[in-house]
Amino acid sequence: CLWTLAAILKETLKDALVARAGVLRKLLAPLDAVLEGFYNAILLHHFDSHHYTSPYSEATNNLISFIDLLEALLASRTELESPLRCQRILFLKVSYVLNIISSSIPYVIKKKFILLLKKCVLYKSREDTKSESLLLQTPFLCEDMLALSNAVLQVMNLTWLNQIPLSGKSSYFGSSEAAPGHDSQGGSDQTVLRALSLVVLKALEFKIHNSPTEAEIK
Repeated sequence: CLWTLAAILKETLKDALVARAGVLRKLLAPLDAVLEGFYNAILLHHFDSHHYTSPYSEATNNLISFIDLLEALLASRTELESPLRCQRILFLKVSYVLNIISSSIPYVIKKKFILLLKKCVLYKSREDTKSESLLLQTPFLCEDMLALSNAVLQVMNLTWLNQIPLSGKSSYFGSSEAAPGHDSQGGSDQTVLRALSLVVLKALEFKIHNSPTEAEIK
């Protein structure tokens, strides 16, 4: 079901002959509360359980399908003048995603979530998306970006970054130490490193530009 809905969203976004906004609202509006319920139930799950130890397990595949759906919802957001709750939930409850990234879930899941966060802070998920200045004028986006920025900066004050692996094996953010049995020269995942750095910098930039007082900026 998750895969089918994501596929329909992606195909709708590709179709230049249809009124995409009307089709998307007709498709998503009845599912709005259901999709938020999915988000809460799926992402609040106990991901340190044995069901997620393998990147090839059914539970892991289901979670990957859900990430694909979240990405499609993010992409579809630019088509609606007033986004639905299911298109905003990733911003408003991004703490769920941050907790998953620092859990013991397989690396492939962490990487997909980190790359999805990068798309959020760049205000886009398709190559032909609208400009940043225009998007910031759309309803709720400033509020949503501020919620995301606050959540990211909050975990920055903790040990969150130190828990993020930069490869499937040995390298960790903030450390050059290799895990036992691994070559210390083994390269880290530069894609994840750049994405994480960009998420932090963009969150900081947005927070500074939207902070009312100089003390808060400092």
